[in-house]
Amino acid sequence: MARPAGNTRLKAARVAAGYHSQQALADALGVGVRQVRRWESDAPPMPQPEVAQRLTRLLAQDLESLGFTRPGGAAPDHARRTVLAATATAVGLAAVPTQSVAMQPASAAEDYEAVTRSHRRLYWSVAPATLHPAALAHATLGCELLPEAAGQTRQRIATALAETWLLAGRIEFFDLRDADRAQQTLLRALQAAGEADDPLLGSAVLAHTAFIPGWAGDRDAAVERMVAARTYARRGPASAELLAWLDAVEAECETRCGNTRTALHLIGHAETVLGSGSGHESPPWLDWFSAVRLAAFKGNTQLKAGHLPQARTTLLDVLDALGPAEEKQTTVVLGDLAAVEAAAGDREAACGYAVRALDQLERTWYATGMDRVREVRRALAPHQHESCVRELDDRLYGWSTTVSALAR
Repeated sequence: MARPAGNTRLKAARVAAGYHSQQALADALGVGVRQVRRWESDAPPMPQPEVAQRLTRLLAQDLESLGFTRPGGAAPDHARRTVLAATATAVGLAAVPTQSVAMQPASAAEDYEAVTRSHRRLYWSVAPATLHPAALAHATLGCELLPEAAGQTRQRIATALAETWLLAGRIEFFDLRDADRAQQTLLRALQAAGEADDPLLGSAVLAHTAFIPGWAGDRDAAVERMVAARTYARRGPASAELLAWLDAVEAECETRCGNTRTALHLIGHAETVLGSGSGHESPPWLDWFSAVRLAAFKGNTQLKAGHLPQARTTLLDVLDALGPAEEKQTTVVLGDLAAVEAAAGDREAACGYAVRALDQLERTWYATGMDRVREVRRALAPHQHESCVRELDDRLYGWSTTVSALAR
């Protein structure tokens, strides 16, 4: 005789949700594995109400769809409809009819994550105007996949979606200088991180939102968002790099609000944190920070504090340490070195660094780097008739540079 197949509906939904063993589902539900075996038998018993609610939430299907038969023909469980509607609302989608939803297999999360990782790497070499639409399209795909996934599959898609929205928000703020749009995009990233229940990614998103008021000089709003970011980081486990980066973000906000002494104290604390280490591994998406990047923050703050010799030394060390792939950061450091020399009265050196920054910007556009160059040019306004400043103007207002700047 053929062996009974058992409750194939539950087994298929379990695997599609990313629970590849009965033990994995049992652990997620907080029940014994024998209970899951009984549910996947030929005659599965109806789960207890509280367990049934957790089961339908995890697998995003009602009990009938999971192979259970209700006694007395009771009305079907609407947990799946409720969960999918809530998920769609969280990411800004219109609700979709549950009967038209086909559950995504676990491989969908792997494929979606692979593209997210590729975009993460491409950020450092691809023009932002090219990468940004691709990131937005990928986010749209994630929003469509999320209501069709359950369990670990849904969590993994939500995590990758949060990172994708964060990447788009970073491009909008740092590369395209569109703070209003970045604010809305980062809100979507935070919603997706909440869906994934990923506090460290939530911390990173919140810290990025602090840049927006910080750069506008609104210290209170920036500090409030940094408090939230640190609260999420404590839910960790946060790596030393993440904790130090939070110090660096707050330091930059304090610097832009004129509080350089506070900023230097925060950077000193970040250096101590990096030196001691936390024992926790950094998440793979934290590729925008390192000890060298922290030194770049420090050099800028020393510049704004008027500590020119220290700033020059720090920034030159950073320039030597930056790798060939860190082209965007190179433009910022060159711009800061130009500002150091302008403040020190060496206009030839200031213009030389600014021209080097423009050379780099022609290869890899970065609006934040261009902002640094423009700040230097404004500082050189009293000397605009000198030959080195005129040569800088010829480069600053060349066809390619001017069109690139205006197009963004």
